[in-house]
Amino acid sequence: MDITNKIAVVTGGASGIGRAVCERFAREGVKKVIVADLNGDGAKKVADDIGGWGIGVDVSNEADIINLIEETETRFGPIDVFFSNAGIGLGRGLDEPNEVWDKIWAVNTMSHVYAARHLVPRMIKRGGGYLLSTSSAAGLLSQIGSVTYAVTKHAAVALAEWISITHGDQGIRVSVLCPQAVRTAMTAGGAGVAGVDGMLEPEDAAEAVMQAIENETFLILPHQEVAEYIKRKTSDYDRWLKGMRRLQAQYVMPEQ
Repeated sequence: MDITNKIAVVTGGASGIGRAVCERFAREGVKKVIVADLNGDGAKKVADDIGGWGIGVDVSNEADIINLIEETETRFGPIDVFFSNAGIGLGRGLDEPNEVWDKIWAVNTMSHVYAARHLVPRMIKRGGGYLLSTSSAAGLLSQIGSVTYAVTKHAAVALAEWISITHGDQGIRVSVLCPQAVRTAMTAGGAGVAGVDGMLEPEDAAEAVMQAIENETFLILPHQEVAEYIKRKTSDYDRWLKGMRRLQAQYVMPEQ
């Protein structure tokens, strides 16, 4: 897709990967970038810097997603590109209370469902559109030390796959971003095991997103090593699991 003169929405746009993508979209000639974030002031600051429009949005709330879509299309016209990027890292083991599971599930998975639920029918009617989402390499492999993150990110990948399979022939283009460690607020305390192949800058992830949109590539891997890890996982699952247990022993304290 050529995004010149298109309307694009980015959630989690006030910082990190979201901010970098907003800035990149603006440089690429997007007609209007809508910057959405729980931090409404931050979203408006980024929007002011790039000539976009900022709005405070809680992506875990379906009503907020509906309002974001309605406000955008009323003010600026049909949404061509929706980048469902907001995500959180919350929780560790199986004993996390339901409230933790509910929160991370709502942000990391259901926010993508809400966006697709209310945009896919509209996009199909007008001939197509582009849905992007941010998962993680954890959604393809796993997340040592956090079952909540691993499960919700796997679900985000599965959702993107299903939408592409089900609606790809109706003009719905889909891409899912699956990086390892990126220098954002989430990795401010250290990348941990996710940084095994180095820390990328948000601008690196934004470049990978742009290339994927231009080529309409489903899987976005800023860390190319992940492609090889996927092959190893699927070629010999038991061997891969043993390797992951060895990796866990290097990064997770015994009491965890």
